[in-house]
Amino acid sequence: MSYKVIVAGGGLIGTSTAYYLAKSGADVTLVESKDIAAGTSGACDRAIMLQSKKPGPTLDLAIQSANLYQDLEEELEADLEYRKGGGMIIIETMEEMKAMEDMVERQQKAGIDVKLISGEEARERQPGLSKELLGSTWWEHDAEVNPLNVSFAMARAAQRFGAKIKLQSQVTGFITENNCVLGVDIAGEKLYADAVVVAMGVWTPLLLKQIGVDVPIIPRRGQILVSERLEPFLDCNILSASYIANKLKRNHNHESADSLGVGLAIGQTHSGTLLIGGSRQFVGYNTETSPEITRKIGEAAVRALPQLTNVRVIRTFSGLRPYTPDGMPILGPIEGMEGIYIAAGHEGDGVALAPISGKIMAKVACGVDPGIDISPFSFSRFNQHISGAEGVNINCPVPSE
Repeated sequence: MSYKVIVAGGGLIGTSTAYYLAKSGADVTLVESKDIAAGTSGACDRAIMLQSKKPGPTLDLAIQSANLYQDLEEELEADLEYRKGGGMIIIETMEEMKAMEDMVERQQKAGIDVKLISGEEARERQPGLSKELLGSTWWEHDAEVNPLNVSFAMARAAQRFGAKIKLQSQVTGFITENNCVLGVDIAGEKLYADAVVVAMGVWTPLLLKQIGVDVPIIPRRGQILVSERLEPFLDCNILSASYIANKLKRNHNHESADSLGVGLAIGQTHSGTLLIGGSRQFVGYNTETSPEITRKIGEAAVRALPQLTNVRVIRTFSGLRPYTPDGMPILGPIEGMEGIYIAAGHEGDGVALAPISGKIMAKVACGVDPGIDISPFSFSRFNQHISGAEGVNINCPVPSE
């Protein structure tokens, strides 16, 4: 009898988890309140950039995930628009230069052969970059992918292995007994399982609060501009040093709601449009776009690439990154409860970490050693309170249909 698992959430992390579970032979049901990639995974950019990751456990995961991406199109039998074109982090001030020198040194010690290059060499690698730029990092192995294509391809591949997918089906609660999760409620319908994986990004805390679990994931809004179609000219993904600085800020308790956190992230899609970000704001679940942020992102883009001065922006959109206090995702069980697991909190690293996160969770949810030390990503690192969980002798009954 195969292990029965419910995955709540149809974004990159949820579909990846469902795929690797189904591939391993588990009986999988993926439940999504809207559609595949209808949330954060459908409102982000395309970058698989390792040099933007902080050295340590997250970078280690990203390296393994990047290796999985190289063969994923063939494995999923789908066009993911995967391209390994390299990546740059551009530098505008001497202060940024010093910060990037330190970051490059740490990246190199971590095994990523990132180089710091001059402004002149940066312009040779990417014609059109501003002559005002002092320099840039460069790493040839950074890549990009279409996150929508990945999410849908993962879901379809999971179905080919026998997974069931329930769209327009919101998980409204859990079936629990003696601090054990036995399944989920979906608008009155009860689904039982041996394990439930909650991969709902910024909405994860709202669901788990129902069973007394406080998950420290906070929405961090980011805005992206979409340009008119242009002839291909952008050869790699480009971030600015200010983008990295804003990403690494962990000060949500002190950041005012009007702090924009603007830094440049730009890439060109297969259709020729530019995706130009981004911003970072703690404004709850508000996904409205801001004219002020549109203007500031546009100014950052034109500073870096003056040729964009007269390029038209055809639309803007925003998404909610699942921020955690230490900048790392939560992967694994909830200590003090049986049968429930979290795979969320990737913030801006969801695209890069999706394959490895799904592969890890597929093993962990079935009680198999993932072969990777995931203790740095454990929920217990936050010492969060679980109502009623303390001092309970857990004795889970066998789920019944």
